[in-house]
Amino acid sequence: MAEDGDDESPGTAAAPFGTIEAAIRESNGGDTVVLHDGTYRESLTIEGRPGLRLVAAPGAEVWLDGSVVVPRWSKEGERWVSEGWSVGFDASPTYAWGELDHDMPGWSFVDARYPMASHPDQVWVDGARQLQVASEGDVGKGTFYVDYRNDRLILGSDPAGRTVTASTEARALRIRSADMLVRGIGIRHYAPSVPHMGAVTVEAPDVTFEDVAVTDSSTTGVHVLSRGVRLQDVVLERNGMMGLSATDADGLELVRLTVRDNNLERFNQSPAAGGAKIGRSAGVVVQDSLFTDNLANGLWFDESSYDLAILRSRFLDNTGHGISIEVSGKANVLGNVIARNGGNGLKLNDAEVVEVWNNTFADNDRSINIVQDDRDLNPRGTYRDPDVPLTWKTQGVDIRNNVIAHTGEAAVDPWMRSRTCLLCVEDFSGRWTAAEMDVTALGNVYQRPDDTSPRWIVVWSRRNEDPYVFRSVAAFRRTVYQEDTGAELTGISALSEGLQPLPVLERLDGYVAQPLPEELAELVGRPEGDRHLGTWIR
Repeated sequence: MAEDGDDESPGTAAAPFGTIEAAIRESNGGDTVVLHDGTYRESLTIEGRPGLRLVAAPGAEVWLDGSVVVPRWSKEGERWVSEGWSVGFDASPTYAWGELDHDMPGWSFVDARYPMASHPDQVWVDGARQLQVASEGDVGKGTFYVDYRNDRLILGSDPAGRTVTASTEARALRIRSADMLVRGIGIRHYAPSVPHMGAVTVEAPDVTFEDVAVTDSSTTGVHVLSRGVRLQDVVLERNGMMGLSATDADGLELVRLTVRDNNLERFNQSPAAGGAKIGRSAGVVVQDSLFTDNLANGLWFDESSYDLAILRSRFLDNTGHGISIEVSGKANVLGNVIARNGGNGLKLNDAEVVEVWNNTFADNDRSINIVQDDRDLNPRGTYRDPDVPLTWKTQGVDIRNNVIAHTGEAAVDPWMRSRTCLLCVEDFSGRWTAAEMDVTALGNVYQRPDDTSPRWIVVWSRRNEDPYVFRSVAAFRRTVYQEDTGAELTGISALSEGLQPLPVLERLDGYVAQPLPEELAELVGRPEGDRHLGTWIR
């Protein structure tokens, strides 16, 4: 099909259809629909066509676009108005249509400072995103208001000689056919409400997306709610709430993803916002991916997710945690770079059986933060098949061969500096020591520029007493018998400005690092027994 085709044509290469909808309507399961250069302003549901391939022609630039150009404007005082704008969207703030936002403190979707977050309307001027405001009187430069009552779109920036586009479609693509392939297309400017779950929803098993971009959605870019889905070489950026969400998505594979600049509408970090949130899913693999500059967590596993592998990826400059694994377990966190996140680099909250090997942490608030609360006592349902062996108790966490650094480059508030630490283990329910939780640290390197940045290298739970706070690795080893081979570099840099290892690490490899077990070596393509500190350079 082609942008200049005709839906009444036979749909051949010589006489293509003009819309994707027409091509899909005439297709059968197993067919290939080839898309040629163009911008297609459509909303598609694909069902009853197992094995369909929706692919861009070689070299073609193909966009599914949920917006239109708004051509006619008249000036009214200091504002510009487009009359007859009858597009309307649902501003429900939760995943339930028509429900009010949660009123429990810290658990509402919408931050009171950004009250228009759940309103899906979107406008761009020459590609620059405009901010939606709540009333005509609030409109100023760089903002817009939708007057639903009088069918008017009101703009605060002069549109003369510029292209103004505005979203008109909520959903881009609903995949409801198994074994589909979507390849080589871009998806932009759709305006899903929060309960839509995403501009793109994958609702059938064994679907693959390759070389796809989903950008500038009002809430979430892609939502997966089926098994065996693979996203490879996918870009998810500038979405209003999240790049990706997934629920009941067993076997999900995320390979070479770029998840960047999401949560532009500034939804609250909890219950859901940021780069990606995955819940109630088993057998998930995340590898060779980038999660960066998201305005909340980079990657978040929750709600009894199980059997997770986070491999050779980068989690940088997110305002929340780089990685959060919460009430979940059996996770391998291997070979990642986790740096400059405003929250924890890695947060393990009520997480069990977690292998944390060969990661490079730098300049996070708390690089590794392992915590227990009391949710195991009142679990609010298991969220999954009761056969999944999760207790929601923090237990069985191995910390090995990591470089855990505060380089001194990140600006740290003095109050936070007094509370932060490189490795932190705390039980806020007051029931267990770190040893009783079976948290162990061996073969790691702790780097800081001086003995006050941070003051505490390790915080270590003592059940219902104040935790141990260790200002040196030697004291940590002597008191609780951890880090038999661990090293402290205070005043000595282990990483370059680009977070590459400096020669001092290579000199420490042989007698600090622990041999890489066979099952972990297979996951990251390294030889069994490899002794290395931090992530591997590729």
